[in-house]
Amino acid sequence: MVRALVMAISVAVYFAFFGAFLYLVGFVGEFAFMPTHLDKGGAAPPLQSVIIDIALIALFGLQHSVMARPGFKARITKIIPAAMERSVYCLATVAALVILFAGWHPIEGTLWRIEGELGQAIMNGLFWAGFGIVFISTWLINHFELFGLQQAWLNLRGSQPSAPVMRTPMFYKLVRHPIYAGFFLAFWATATMTYGHLLFAVGMTIYIMIGIAHEERDLMNLFGDQYAEYRKSVGAFIPGIGKKA
Repeated sequence: MVRALVMAISVAVYFAFFGAFLYLVGFVGEFAFMPTHLDKGGAAPPLQSVIIDIALIALFGLQHSVMARPGFKARITKIIPAAMERSVYCLATVAALVILFAGWHPIEGTLWRIEGELGQAIMNGLFWAGFGIVFISTWLINHFELFGLQQAWLNLRGSQPSAPVMRTPMFYKLVRHPIYAGFFLAFWATATMTYGHLLFAVGMTIYIMIGIAHEERDLMNLFGDQYAEYRKSVGAFIPGIGKKA
């Protein structure tokens, strides 16, 4: 009964996460039909809006980074079944994103605006390519494990997960963190860079850099020399840049 409940919760969280991801696409893309996006939201004086938005980005960054660390996982699995750990992480991510979507305050002013149709088409193409890279990259590693479904399924069957194996398919031959690379591209590729969009892009880029540093340490501990050799020849999230001897 408990295993079936864990499976049901994991499935529900998976679809909630997928919904949050789709909202993120519209939120960053500033689609007019969205209830909120980077240029549509709460109203406040500029300084207050900046403080609120920075706090929202920081909340997301802290949740996403702290809960991904092995030490936190070891502590939380003393409270919940290990098979639920990833789903709880994804659920917390959904909550952090919902808070960001609901609390975001646009900031007036524009850094750049591309008027030409060709330039707009290029930026739109890069935007979609970025989110496409993110989605494809989840399948290149293990989509269902990444979002907690595999753990719940193995638990339901009474099976144990196999030992992690380092693989570098497709995008991973170009950059070590293609999911981060895709988000970076999607966040910065816009025909109209408002100050609110700029703050979001800068804040998330800082989070990406911090996240990579923590993730690299964890991967070094997990795969040792194999990962050390890999990062000597492959850039972090921009091809050729960020190699580490």
